[in-house]
Amino acid sequence: MGLLRGVARTAVVAGTATAVSNRVSRRQANRWQTQADAQAYQEQQAAGYAQPAYQQAPPPPAPAPAAAAPTQDAIISELSKLADLKAAGVLTDAEFQAQKARILGS
Repeated sequence: MGLLRGVARTAVVAGTATAVSNRVSRRQANRWQTQADAQAYQEQQAAGYAQPAYQQAPPPPAPAPAAAAPTQDAIISELSKLADLKAAGVLTDAEFQAQKARILGS
């Protein structure tokens, strides 16, 4: 029983020592990292390093210009072609009326 008690005590002491050692190592590493970060920041400021400013998004492109209204001559020309197609029998009366309404915009 004495041997088991000695082994258990050694395990507890060794475990505690390892935990303390790890904690000390982590604290030192964090402290050194903080100091290194502060030093790097100071060097950047001394060198005139500026944080890049956020750029604004470019303005949206201008909308495409609307098609110019057809001139009176263009409308008359299209209606005359349409009438010729109807006279030739290519267009029916319903098709002629639909195209005429499209051209006149009504």
